[in-house]
Amino acid sequence: MENIVGTFQVGDYVVFAFLFVVSSGIGVFFAIKERKKASSKDFLVGGRQMSCGPVALSLTASFMSAVTVIGAPSDVYRYGASYVIFGVAYTFVVFLTAELFLPVFYRSGITSTYEYLELRFCKLVRVAATLIYIIQTILYTGVVVYAPALALNQVTGFDLWGSIFATGIVCTFYCTLGGLKAVVWTDAFQMVVMVVGFLTVLIQGAIKAGGIESVWSTAYTGGRMHIFDFDVNPLRRHTFWTLTVGGTFTWLGIYGVNQSTIQRCISCKTESHARWALYLNLLGLWIILFCAVISGLMMYAFYSRCDPWSGGLVSAPDQLMPYFVMEILGAFPGLPGLFVACAFSGTLSTVAASINALATVMYEDFVSQCFGDLSNRAANLISKALCVVFGVACTTMAVAASYMGGIVQAALSIHGMCGGPMLGLFSLGILFPVTNVKGAVGGLIVGISLSFWVGVGAFIYPAPSNNTRPLELSTAGCNFSITDDEYNQTSLGALSSDRYWLADSWYSMSYLYYSAVGFIGTVAAGLLITLLTGPMDPKKLKPGMTRSMKDAMCFCSVRFRHTDFNEDKEDLEDFGKAWDKHPDQESVMKMDKVKSSSDNLQENAYTNAAFDHNETSQVQVKL
Repeated sequence: MENIVGTFQVGDYVVFAFLFVVSSGIGVFFAIKERKKASSKDFLVGGRQMSCGPVALSLTASFMSAVTVIGAPSDVYRYGASYVIFGVAYTFVVFLTAELFLPVFYRSGITSTYEYLELRFCKLVRVAATLIYIIQTILYTGVVVYAPALALNQVTGFDLWGSIFATGIVCTFYCTLGGLKAVVWTDAFQMVVMVVGFLTVLIQGAIKAGGIESVWSTAYTGGRMHIFDFDVNPLRRHTFWTLTVGGTFTWLGIYGVNQSTIQRCISCKTESHARWALYLNLLGLWIILFCAVISGLMMYAFYSRCDPWSGGLVSAPDQLMPYFVMEILGAFPGLPGLFVACAFSGTLSTVAASINALATVMYEDFVSQCFGDLSNRAANLISKALCVVFGVACTTMAVAASYMGGIVQAALSIHGMCGGPMLGLFSLGILFPVTNVKGAVGGLIVGISLSFWVGVGAFIYPAPSNNTRPLELSTAGCNFSITDDEYNQTSLGALSSDRYWLADSWYSMSYLYYSAVGFIGTVAAGLLITLLTGPMDPKKLKPGMTRSMKDAMCFCSVRFRHTDFNEDKEDLEDFGKAWDKHPDQESVMKMDKVKSSSDNLQENAYTNAAFDHNETSQVQVKL
């Protein structure tokens, strides 16, 4: 059977190449522009002078990777528009990140989020968390690079290994040359490409499917508009509760305590800029999510009578979106290339942010701890070398991603298994002042064990279809013959009757709850061990290390408005003091005066946050 819809033409390759050329050009621009700034602070956190607009676009672009561009429409096509409920989870995640976690990290003056764990607990906890983050990020990046390249290769003939190596080389190139500023501004450009690519698909898709009204009617008839399912069964793949509660825990582990996100937030000029960047990013998340869901519905309306997957025209659901694009845009030279650029914009953004974050934590948490007397030039060169090392590691890891199944579920499963325990660990430190070192270590071990137990078990024993509940797909309108093997490929997950008893219960839990399992296990075990071994006296903690939910939920409260963080200047002796060791710290501390009295509080807070984390972050806390 000849299944090829169309192949890339010269115009498509030109459009796609343009994305890589511009991305590389931005790296070269910042390498030339910043050539006289040799400090690792300028390279890793942009000199802490970034504005909220570019940072917001950068956050959205890296958050909404090719996993969203290709995987989310396919998910909507198979399971319905309930995917849109992720928008509720995004709202909770951004709010909690901006009001609960960001203030602690920003005001502490740290570069690596895991430095906080040493300040709050001990060095062992910091090292363990950093290693977990490195493993998690390399695994996730492998999925992000490999999956879209494979899907595009099998549908359009686009070279698989060429696209994988091109992605790795270009990302490593502009990360190494331009540092965080290049990453942020390249992400901003790539975000524009993503939106334009999506809009192109939406406009032509609506035309081909007979208009928006026809799309809506067909999707409704096919059961794709059944959005709100309030079943509380945790074994169900997507319900209102798994998407909101499970989604919040999953994405909060990615946003609230993840180095890649926090690093870009603390690169902002002020805490207010960082907070605005997060809220503007929320608007971007909603827009991309909306585009992805509508694309999935249009794809279903177009294929409602002849499903390409059941008909054997594509071999995996993740190929549906590229196949759809080639069918509706194939007659327009350059437009398929625009969509591929859209997909790879998300990939480039995510990979670049990961490489930069990995280089930062490796330098701050390991290199600077072993070599505390490095010069600015040496620190900068080492940071760039680390970008190269992790660029190679992430590209190499892409091969293993072929064994991880659907890209959306694979990506979120990785984040859930690692992100949940990490979220629990930081929550123990920030929300529970009584938590001691033993509680933190024990809680992390329990949380990691639980989340990996359920995650790996689910990989070995896939959930039965009565839990995932894919919607019906039809081949009644196909004008070609379909063999039984092709038609039954959607039932490959048929399960034998002699399955392990945990397979239909614990291992069948929705992948979105992996993070919640890790979080609850970490916090519960951490508090229990703390109570058994003797709680820590909260009065012994340095100011700024903890933050209550009251502060987050009532950030305009009287107590918060009248807190003067300069009053604790002397008490911040160890916390966030790394910048005191550098002669240029006064230049970092200079802030423009504000006229509004309500802004004076923020001005005082920023002064405590000033830092220059060039060569060392060897800050110790007396426990």
